Amino acid sequence: MFVILKGIRVLDLTAVVLGPYATQMLGDFGAEVIKIESPEGDMFRSVRPGRSKQMGAGFINCNRNKESLVLDMKSEKGKDIFYRLVRTADVVVHNMRMQTAVKLGIGYEAVKAENPDIVYCNAQGFGEDGPLANVPAYDDIIQAASGLAYLNADSEGRPRYLPTIVADKVAGLQLTIAVMGGLLHRKATGKGCSIETPMFEGLVSFLMAEQMAGQSFVPSVGGTGYERLRAPYRNPHPTADGFIALLPYSKRNWIDFFNLVGRPELTKLEIVTDAVKRSENINELYKIIHEITPQKTTDEWCALLREADIPHMRVNHLDDLLEDEHLNAVGLFEEYEHPTEGPMRSVRSPYRMQGVEHSKDRPAQQLGEANARILAELGLDQAEMESLQEAGVIKLA
Repeated sequence: MFVILKGIRVLDLTAVVLGPYATQMLGDFGAEVIKIESPEGDMFRSVRPGRSKQMGAGFINCNRNKESLVLDMKSEKGKDIFYRLVRTADVVVHNMRMQTAVKLGIGYEAVKAENPDIVYCNAQGFGEDGPLANVPAYDDIIQAASGLAYLNADSEGRPRYLPTIVADKVAGLQLTIAVMGGLLHRKATGKGCSIETPMFEGLVSFLMAEQMAGQSFVPSVGGTGYERLRAPYRNPHPTADGFIALLPYSKRNWIDFFNLVGRPELTKLEIVTDAVKRSENINELYKIIHEITPQKTTDEWCALLREADIPHMRVNHLDDLLEDEHLNAVGLFEEYEHPTEGPMRSVRSPYRMQGVEHSKDRPAQQLGEANARILAELGLDQAEMESLQEAGVIKLA
């Protein structure tokens, strides 16, 4: 955990993956993140595998460096505690529909009334100004709506979801950037702000950076879609004993590759030497690679291509990553002892910083684990806390 956001308090009303993935990064950067959960807890706590009912692996992997505070936000007493916290906070983050947030009394105007300097960031499924603003959305829904499912269609043209929650995580990254931008705005102007980062618009902008293609021009010079990415031979190439990712990219790379494999006559072709022609005929070049790579093993290709400085990498299974030489050298996977779940393995923050103080990460907390500390800070005594617990407003761990 780094301390570049030390002193920043974030009230995190997010759930499942999108929001928690974003606020975990804020926690990794040293912000004090208070994860506010209902008495039932974040529904992602129960997603398996897990050793206990409320601490599934996915939840643990998205909620380090946070404190868990249980509040029944539907109750007036719970809402009062939330408003008191807002007065001490710098940021409020949620990923619920704005209609729901307003109904709960935690829309931007209500929060701003308690703290005009607040940075308020929300990531609902669809932007508030559009007709889909109140439509529920999860990752699969956004993969479908954004065009990604058809972009990932199988050989028969049937749309498929990517086997990762890409819409949630892209939106999570965008939400983190929004919070950082909001904090910088406040530092520069002394004023708070509200920033919306909808999933649908976010994933479409992510995809269309390259997929807009010919539709980038008015009038159009062609359809959408980046042709190189749709080339039939743009796949890991077969070797004598497996597969390899091989991507000569520059003119120099292509010339070096064809010389390496004993095909110097190909280095003179216009589709190699001319960048525009190469782009227009990329599938033909990939096909040549596809025909050549079965001649050697993956290890043999890696040795030759590394020496020639041509972009390549063996194709890993997920399990292979845990034994990957590079990942182990940089210490990406860390083992630690969780206070309640026992021995665990985590993926650390991918960032490395120099000249910045850092400290040990704090593992994901049990539901309501921080209630007593945070409520005491607000001035509540033990009797008041027990009374609130009996009323179902809070939960003391």
